[in-house]
Amino acid sequence: MILSASQVVTPARILAPGWLLLDGERIAEVGEGAPPRPPDVDLGDATVVPGFVDLHVHGGGGASFDTGTADAADVVAATHLAHGTTSMAASLVTDTQDRMVDAVRELALLVRDGRLAGIHLEGPWLSPQRSGAHQPGSLATPDPASVDALLGAGDGAVRMVTLAPELPGGLDAVRRLVDAGVLAAIGHTDATYDEARAALDAGAGLGTHLFNAMRPLHHRDPGPVGALLDSPVDVELIADGVHLHPAVLRTVFAAKPGRCLLVTDAMAAAGAPDGDYALGQMAVEVREGIARLASDDGDGAIAGSTLTMDAAVRFAVRTAGLPLADVVHAASTTPARMWGLDGPDGVGAIEPGRRADLVVLDDDLEVVRVMSAGTWVTR
Repeated sequence: MILSASQVVTPARILAPGWLLLDGERIAEVGEGAPPRPPDVDLGDATVVPGFVDLHVHGGGGASFDTGTADAADVVAATHLAHGTTSMAASLVTDTQDRMVDAVRELALLVRDGRLAGIHLEGPWLSPQRSGAHQPGSLATPDPASVDALLGAGDGAVRMVTLAPELPGGLDAVRRLVDAGVLAAIGHTDATYDEARAALDAGAGLGTHLFNAMRPLHHRDPGPVGALLDSPVDVELIADGVHLHPAVLRTVFAAKPGRCLLVTDAMAAAGAPDGDYALGQMAVEVREGIARLASDDGDGAIAGSTLTMDAAVRFAVRTAGLPLADVVHAASTTPARMWGLDGPDGVGAIEPGRRADLVVLDDDLEVVRVMSAGTWVTR
């Protein structure tokens, strides 16, 4: 099948116009200009981008990964798939050790059958000073037994762990994770610059939702933000206009070309109406699309987002003014590369051999159609 469109975004450049030859689940050829024969599907003025890869998402469609059930996971995945996310991780917030082990064990089955790209543990090894929307009473220090228990429950399905490296045992935990082939991410941390640098030297390779739930950047006390900006590692950014100002997005993209990845950090209310929800053990109020911990004054801590990846792409391009190619790279290519999902037959880019995960966008960057593994899943 040949698809043609006014723009096709590839890793090297934007083809305008462009075309793709699909062979079953794979992309066989990609070209610019007129296709070698009349296209089977002419997408007209649309832009074709690779399927989005979201490595930090807790829920959507009213459901949450924290329940650990296949039914809930399917609702979350279907909700985000309709918005262009064709590969996603299941992110778990802080809970008791037993409940987290149970959730990891159940979700690992969905990783093995290909419905999820992996599991991301955001907690319980987080700073009490920067816990955000995580249950303070369930926070813990990363002793070897608890680290091994959660990794063991996943049997290889846990791909990433966010932790505060300044906690007792934090650096040892980073090394333990790296030795196990798990990405150690710095987040929900009150670390100093030197403590964060020590974690990076120990093998940490990511900053979880940069700026948010971190000791702030100060010109005499750069903290973890300064360490992450000062190192050749990747950083997550939540482009919803709530977590970060557009100028901050522009600054970080300029400072770390090819190292930024967009994440939604979405909770259950993504793709669902305003209302009262839960994030792990915490009660959350969603008003006008903003999720906050329930409080008497309505000004509780930000509790994830209601973001979908297509909305993040629109915000980054339309509001922050970032180039489309850079934003698509951050929404697809960088996260796929970071988790090793970008092999010759992998995802995250439009090039020969890759899986045919595609998103068709209109002039307003709204999703028109979504393809997963060579099959249209929305029309």
